[in-house]
Amino acid sequence: MPTIFGSEKVIIQQISEVKLRSYLVGFDIQDDNTYKYRFSHLINLLQSALPEFAFGFHEGEVIPISQSINLICEAANAIYKIDEFKEAKKIYIDGNSNIGDDDIDKKYLKRGEFGELILHLLLRDYYETIPLLSKIYFKDSLGVPVHGFDAVHIHPATRTLWLGESKLYTNGQKGVEALIEDIESHFKHDYLNQEFTLISKKIKHLPADNIPEKEYWLDLMDRNQTLKNVISSINIPLICTYSSELFTKYNNEEDLDFLKEYEQEVRSLLQHFDTKNLHPLKTQLNFILLLFPVQSKNELVKRMHKKLYTLQGIYDDE
Repeated sequence: MPTIFGSEKVIIQQISEVKLRSYLVGFDIQDDNTYKYRFSHLINLLQSALPEFAFGFHEGEVIPISQSINLICEAANAIYKIDEFKEAKKIYIDGNSNIGDDDIDKKYLKRGEFGELILHLLLRDYYETIPLLSKIYFKDSLGVPVHGFDAVHIHPATRTLWLGESKLYTNGQKGVEALIEDIESHFKHDYLNQEFTLISKKIKHLPADNIPEKEYWLDLMDRNQTLKNVISSINIPLICTYSSELFTKYNNEEDLDFLKEYEQEVRSLLQHFDTKNLHPLKTQLNFILLLFPVQSKNELVKRMHKKLYTLQGIYDDE
């Protein structure tokens, strides 16, 4: 069955387990009989999800893939009103910073940057969730960083609230460790109450038709709910998109040696996550680790900035 954005044409879901999902983008043959990583296809796919990611369901309808260029440009324009995206663009495109890669990860990609867009895409296409709200659409004022979870989705059929976190790192282990830091700080009773209060304020005035069972979600996020009831209704998808040398060592995602090493790599990261995750409620919270190794995280981010910043310019000129 086709997915909403057509991810299955570009992204392969290699491992699909309760606690682990892994994804990859493969290679395609070129005119000169060489094989090339499908960066451009991945960028186009992410671009197709951009309007919904930026504007959500708040107009009362699902934003279709076949959008006019104006809406995609407007979404790109909204992205660059967030300081983290503007600063990252200066680093990856303008080249006017001497900050090392590890420092870039810590200072500018703390909230996941394009990792949030990747998380949105995968949740929509592979988990069939619905965005409860778009942080970009509801940002409090221009130029103010968007706080909170990287994804707030719902799955009406199972009545689960999906609170996601994302990281884009060159090193997979460091990315996983950064996700664990988010877990430790975000999944506490006081923090959840604070975030639920903010989310509730933003959605309670939206038309009921825009949010399936709106009153149920508002009730779930009521500050008087027990923590036990809340955490039993939450899924926590944690995505780490990172650079993997496997995609320079091999040029065929169907190669058996590649697949063997790929599985070893992602399962090693899962083990690292399980070992390092010392959250006192780890047996109660439903963590789902999503691992998405790519040929080059830096190249992916650079290409996304180049594409979207160009689109923003088109929008500004109109």
